[in-house]
This record gives sequence, structure tokens and C-alpha cells, in this order.
Amino acid sequence: MSAGAGPSATAAAVRPRADGDWPALVDLWVASWKATFADVDFDARREWLVQRLRALEAAGAVTLCLFDGASGAMAGFVTIHPKTGWLDQICIGPDRFGTGAASALLAAARKASPRRIGLDVTADNARAIRFYERQGFREIGEGPRSLSGRATVVMEWRAGTKDGR
Repeated sequence: MSAGAGPSATAAAVRPRADGDWPALVDLWVASWKATFADVDFDARREWLVQRLRALEAAGAVTLCLFDGASGAMAGFVTIHPKTGWLDQICIGPDRFGTGAASALLAAARKASPRRIGLDVTADNARAIRFYERQGFREIGEGPRSLSGRATVVMEWRAGTKDGR
């Protein structure tokens, strides 16, 4: 890593979420979303996130956590349903934006669901949309409004295609 560079995902480990991961996972989620949409009170949604992930996991989804190899700190997580390919959450700590951590988590999601991944993304989150497009996703329609009332778009990646089609 060069001087001044942020934490790297290169020496990271991915493993399924454990019960002891909840505090770090929720704190990371709040920090990431606050950095993205400062006008929304994500602290008030902590319990919503835990309930949501527990329900998704009870229905067959998996939450995979990425940990920094040097510090052991949680760098991010992804929640995906292997059978449906629906990616409900992908979250990277704001200090790790641009480090490859999101790509590492998306690679883990592709291992869990190797043929197709679908997701919705907030329409005004240009950084996330550009990331998904670079990863071979394409927009396939409008999604439901987010909890904060923002418009979303549905994106999809399919294996074996250059542009996700």
C-alpha cells in the first residue's frame, strides 16, 4: 500500500456473519449511509437493519462479512440470497471507499449466486451505480421507493455476459 492510501481489501478475509458481529456491522452500516446521505437519520434505523437481516437470513439469505487482514476490523458486508440471487445489502466502511473492498464483497456474492445477481440501488447514488456498471450490471427497471422516499433502480448481472445481459 502506498503512503496516504486507505486500508486495502487485498489482505482481507470474508466469512459468514456471526452473532458477535452485530455491533460492528450496524455501526459500519450507519457510518456508510451517513457518508452517502447525510440528510437521513440512519442511527434511528439500527434496529430495522438487524430485524431485516435476521428475516432475510431466516428465509435463506447469507450475510458475508469482510474483515481487514491487518487490523481484524470489519471492512464491509453483503447480504445475498443464493437461490434467488437477490442482493439486499452491500456496505463498505466510508474509510474503505475506493479500496477494492466492495469488489471483494461482490466477488463473494458471485460465489454464493454464480449465475445471477439482482439488486436495487438508490437512483441518486451515482457512485454506487457507476460501481455496479463497472462490475457488469445493467439497469433493468425502476425499484420501490427507499425508506427515506428516494427513487431506486433495479440492476442485474448475469454470468457469462460482458455487460450483464
